Amino acid sequence: MSARLDEDLCCPVCCDIYNDPVVLACSHSFCRDCVKNWWRGKQIKECPCCKTRSLSSEPPRNLALKNLCEAFLLKRDQNGPEKVCKLHSEKLRLFCLDHQQPVCLVCRDSKSHNNHKFKPVDEAAEDLKEEIQKYLKPLKEKLKLFEEVKGNCDQTAAHMKVQARHTEKMIKDQFKKLHQFLEEEEEARISALREEEEQKCQMMQEKMEALSREIAALSDTVRATVEQLRAEDVSFLNHYKAALERVQQRPLLEDPQLPSGALIDQAKHLGNLTYNIWIRMKDVVSYSPVVLDPNTADPGLILSEDLTSVTFGEPQPLPKNPERTRFSCSVLASEGFSSGTHSWDVAVGNNKDWELGVLRDNIQRGGCLQSGLWRISFSQSKMTALSTWDQEKDLPAKQRLQKVRVHLDFEEGELSFSDLNTDTHIHTFKHTFTGTLLPYIYTENPLPLKVLPRKIFVTSGKAK
Repeated sequence: MSARLDEDLCCPVCCDIYNDPVVLACSHSFCRDCVKNWWRGKQIKECPCCKTRSLSSEPPRNLALKNLCEAFLLKRDQNGPEKVCKLHSEKLRLFCLDHQQPVCLVCRDSKSHNNHKFKPVDEAAEDLKEEIQKYLKPLKEKLKLFEEVKGNCDQTAAHMKVQARHTEKMIKDQFKKLHQFLEEEEEARISALREEEEQKCQMMQEKMEALSREIAALSDTVRATVEQLRAEDVSFLNHYKAALERVQQRPLLEDPQLPSGALIDQAKHLGNLTYNIWIRMKDVVSYSPVVLDPNTADPGLILSEDLTSVTFGEPQPLPKNPERTRFSCSVLASEGFSSGTHSWDVAVGNNKDWELGVLRDNIQRGGCLQSGLWRISFSQSKMTALSTWDQEKDLPAKQRLQKVRVHLDFEEGELSFSDLNTDTHIHTFKHTFTGTLLPYIYTENPLPLKVLPRKIFVTSGKAK
């Protein structure tokens, strides 16, 4: 019954299940594409089966047949793959290598498969499965890689938000400190201005009070003497000696003058104001010649808020970004050097496991590991110098290092290390450097390694 239904649902032209069936005026049905292909180039459009002339070039859809075909295909798919031939209702025992499709024994002997090569279906299926598996394996690997990168992208996007919020907080904290410094500086300078104002106002008040007293005394003397001069001659002569003594006892004072420096010293308060504030600001700011890049740090390293100190701790869930160092337990500087002379100091303290040096930047971008790394290493109370260009060298034992100075002279091709406390040379690498060299720090110890800040000097002089 199923095989018979399969035949009834096949298009007479393509011999396959109807696809978008249409019905002609003669009641015969065909796939829409089949009948159009049949009519292509023909002036008279007739039925491919009975040759009846069709009155329309766009026959109507056979909706009932379409629904029946779709239901049949759905049921057939649910019941599993076809195991019988659509044309002959025989089991599909062979696979035609020329047509690349399963066929029955009757199909093998038909004209449509004349001189074709065949294989048993089980052998053909096994061979083709192996072939597909061969192509499927790299696809699975690629899919796995895409899924890993997608997961890393998701992790990176989440980490970016954490970084942005943390960085924003640190910026605000730094500006808060600067604002506090400026507010305190403003308050101190306004207090100095008001103190000067108060002192000079008090001095001026005392000066004015003294002048008032002198004016009052002189006014009394002048008034009494003028009245005496207006008296009659006999009266004047009787009081002449007293009047003379009065004017003689009042010596002529120096002309009163405004005291020097009475006005507010605006030049002192306003002259080079911003420069003087900047000079004082250097006491509250610091400068590090090397800033560590958290995007290059091993997940097991923890960097300080100012990115100058590093310790070893619990691994953090960090994205696998391209900049992250491929050397375990290490971190690189945010900027490298490709010319000139540079130096930076690192406090190693009591850290028992550390390395200091430089790494060529192309190593990070996929270059050969260990092909551009120069460093000194301290581990198990032993110090060594290591690089791919020189043999490993044991360095003479010295007193416990606390601070190490790293000095790079790019043009001279020298990378030297010295004890900062004693100014004693430790080791020097000699090499013709190329590319960009990034300061490199390694540690597997919870005690910090810290890049020391540099003192800030400000000089000023007359413009020429």
